[in-house]
Amino acid sequence: MRWAADAVATLREGARVRLDYSARSLWRVDRVIEEIRREGAPIEAVGGVLRGFGAYAGEVVVRRTGAEWWATGGEHWVRTPDGRLWDPIEEARRSFLGHGSLRLLCRDATADA
Repeated sequence: MRWAADAVATLREGARVRLDYSARSLWRVDRVIEEIRREGAPIEAVGGVLRGFGAYAGEVVVRRTGAEWWATGGEHWVRTPDGRLWDPIEEARRSFLGHGSLRLLCRDATADA
């Protein structure tokens, strides 16, 4: 997904953080989201960045499980082979608000993989 590639490039160039589409790399993404939240950025100002982080987490799940992206009504979901739907983009927003974690979403989505 293009949003994931954009997030990887942005972090590599701006924050010098390298992402390799591993589950472990989501620790770094969660920390970056936490840092942005601590800086006091309004969610409206970082919506595109959060979308990219969520797409990146979704791509991690897709690559680890053979899942696929689903789009309905402008929303983007990841459907794992067991039929479950995951919303990593919303999870990125929840993480920014202090109620979610992309790392934990990936752990749960890949538990049976």
